Formats: sequence, structure tokens, C-alpha cells
Amino acid sequence: MNKVELIAPCHFGLEAVLKREIIDLGYEIAEVEDGRVTFYGDADAVCRSNIFLRTAERILWKVGSFKATTFEELFEKTRSLPWEDYIPKDGKFWVTKAASVKSKLFSPSDIQSIMKKAMVRRMQEHYRLEWFPEDGASYPVRVFLMKDVVTVGIDTSGVSLHKRGYREMSGKAPITETLAAALIMLT
Repeated sequence: MNKVELIAPCHFGLEAVLKREIIDLGYEIAEVEDGRVTFYGDADAVCRSNIFLRTAERILWKVGSFKATTFEELFEKTRSLPWEDYIPKDGKFWVTKAASVKSKLFSPSDIQSIMKKAMVRRMQEHYRLEWFPEDGASYPVRVFLMKDVVTVGIDTSGVSLHKRGYREMSGKAPITETLAAALIMLT
């Protein structure tokens, strides 16, 4: 299988702990940034990282990254990404979260709306459909804007990884399981 870029968001300040975990799993680190670590892997890496990374919040399959300072630019560059390689014609897709730091584009709801329209337009051209049933598997998309650089990823984790565990019902914890695991690793 081809190598893909995966993004593992984490709590700020715990990037070094997460980086060590990823290296211990045998994957190559691409980049370490505030609040996330990007690494290379294959389809097996997606499964293994979702199961074994104790300090990651979730695992995202990186679709692309580009610079955008206007909503028109955001639309066109989102549309140019190969969405048909990731989402089938019956797939349910939406921009579940948009975060912006030090960027000209800062409205999460506008970013989500424009990106969804761009994704639909690209897939309409590829699949030759006017309307998508969206009754298949879910493909939630997450977007980060940092200093006008847009990073787009498909969430492979579903529910946040700090909620995984053996208990179906639990009480409110003072800290998340991922933060607790990181603290133990640092001691």
C-alpha cells in the first residue's frame, strides 16, 4: 500500500510524548507542530495508531494542504483536491470542525459551508451526479487554518480517542484519558 500522511492532534505541550509514541510504533515523523504531529504510514497505520496511540486525540488522513487568504481561494483550492479518491458517491461527508489561528479567514461556519460546497462541486463533476444520497459510510472532514495555511484531513477515529475504553457508561473524569496517559509517560 502507498504511504499516506496522517495527522495526530494532541493537547498543546504533549507533542514530544506523542512523537515518541509514533516512533515506537515504527512510523516516520513528517512534522511536529503546536498541538499535532504529522507522520507517514499506510492503511495498517491508520488502524494501529487509532488503537495504540494513547496521547492522540484522533487520527486524520491528510487530504491536502494549501494557502488561502480569501473565500474564493478556499473554494477553488478545496475543489482542486481529489475528493473522489477518498469519498465514494454514496458517502456521507461534512466539515465537522474548522479551526483558525492567525489567519485572514476566521469564521468557522463560513469555512465549513464553503468547503462543503467545493467538495460537492468537485464530486458532482467526477461522479456526474446532481444530488448525493449520502447514505453510505461517514467521512467527517476536519480543517485547520494556521497563518493562512489550510490543512484538510478526514477523521478516521469517529468519537474522540479519549472516549475509547472498556466502559460504556462512566462518570465525569477530572482529566481526559489521553492527558492522563501522557502524564504517566512523562513521570
